[in-house]
Amino acid sequence: MSYAVDVQDLSVAYESQVVLDRITWQVESGSMAAVIGPNGGGKSTLLKSLLSLVPPISGSVQIFGQDPKTARTQVAYLPQREEVDWSFPISCLEVVLQGRLVHRKWWQHPNRQDRDLAMESLRTVGMDRFAVRPIGSLSGGQIQRVFIARALAQAAKLIILDEPGAGLDASAQHQLLDLFLELQKLGHTIVISTHDLNCLAAGFDTVLGLDRQVVLFGAPSEVLDGERLTKLFAKHFPVIGPEGEVSMHGLGVGD
Repeated sequence: MSYAVDVQDLSVAYESQVVLDRITWQVESGSMAAVIGPNGGGKSTLLKSLLSLVPPISGSVQIFGQDPKTARTQVAYLPQREEVDWSFPISCLEVVLQGRLVHRKWWQHPNRQDRDLAMESLRTVGMDRFAVRPIGSLSGGQIQRVFIARALAQAAKLIILDEPGAGLDASAQHQLLDLFLELQKLGHTIVISTHDLNCLAAGFDTVLGLDRQVVLFGAPSEVLDGERLTKLFAKHFPVIGPEGEVSMHGLGVGD
């Protein structure tokens, strides 16, 4: 079995607070995997652990059988929207060209080949006509496509996205899912954290339910049931519709 992500008995703490407790999780190469769970449950910390952005107190992480730092050029990371300064004056093409930096010396400027690869990546995600537009002027769904184009320009085998569907309407979220499926056909491994359980049920191969510890793991059709989701989200009650759609309802006082 070839794993893009192999996490074994991983624990992470901020100061004295344990935020990940003995996590074991594997993602097959070429698959789409999602991480769900309540706010504060450790989703973002787990994703950052895959990039060595947070140090573990125990356990191990391997990316394509290598230490995360060694495999860094094979991994692209798209952070949450609030972690990006959208007022910075940079065009979509310039954002995508950033993906080429890992293949060049720090003093080298992008060359013609880099620019051609960047434009081809923008075409792949349907954003080439926005190449000279400022990134901050785009819609949420368009921004996500530009950052995915940056991952393609980098030639990343593993693409990690933290809440890519946040702030997007249902139509934009499903368009994003369609793009993920296309990337999977091209051989990329996709790992995301998300609150969109409907897209999970429709398109992802596996889902990890995380609340400091592993609460559920498996194929969405097998593990996204009312009992497990209620355990995962505690005070939120999942309602599963007739076509498998999932919605979360908060419990009121006294319920």
